[in-house]
Amino acid sequence: MATAFSASPVAVPRDARFFVTMALLMALVLVAGFATQYLAGRSSFDAPMLTHAHGMIFFGWVALLVTQTLLASRGSIALHRALGWIGAGWVIAMLIAGVGVIIVKTRAGLTPFFFQPQYFLIVNPMTIFAFAGLTAAAIVNRRRTDWHARLHLGAMTMILGPGFGRMLPMPLMIPWAFQIAALVALVFPIAGMIRDRRVEGRVHPAWWWSVAVLLGTLGVGELIVRSPVGDAIFAAVTAGHPGASAAPLAFAPPPPARP
Repeated sequence: MATAFSASPVAVPRDARFFVTMALLMALVLVAGFATQYLAGRSSFDAPMLTHAHGMIFFGWVALLVTQTLLASRGSIALHRALGWIGAGWVIAMLIAGVGVIIVKTRAGLTPFFFQPQYFLIVNPMTIFAFAGLTAAAIVNRRRTDWHARLHLGAMTMILGPGFGRMLPMPLMIPWAFQIAALVALVFPIAGMIRDRRVEGRVHPAWWWSVAVLLGTLGVGELIVRSPVGDAIFAAVTAGHPGASAAPLAFAPPPPARP
């Protein structure tokens, strides 16, 4: 999945260790985040089937990312390419499952109390679509392996917020909890920039695109959420459901402490 600034589609990268390490650390963020919630007793396997499907599909992508990075680092290009086309279809499943879970939770009035319901409904799907867009760009640039590798990691940055958010003290970060959890993920593109500057002498443009997409998604999302368009989206999605009674731009009170 990765080479240095090289356009060769078959070359085994000299910087393979860096990209493998990045992929593994990203996977660790998500595993640690969800495991932390389970061990703390704040989540369990007693959840609707859609939630389980969402989790399996998204963690399936994480496993695929790590596998693809390892295959490319070892020169197993034929298998890497074959799995790549499976991954392209997998992204569609992620869009359906991700947006589906967000809509279901918003309609049920189950938005986490440290998120504004309207923000949760609108910006969360935007990050998933931004992930899909960067992934599509990585696939289009599959023969430009320097772009391909970095765009895939940039895409992964877009969906690390839920992992970081489950490890950070989100209630203490109100009203910026969502933004902070998303922005912390920029540690990975920044690490890539530092690595490129030291090893290649310049920062690869793919990292700048990755950062710009994340910041742009948050910025545009903020504008939509605070506009009549955002109000209309929330009203249309929640109409006839318990979530319609929630104040769209207010933070719900925290749940009562467990005895």
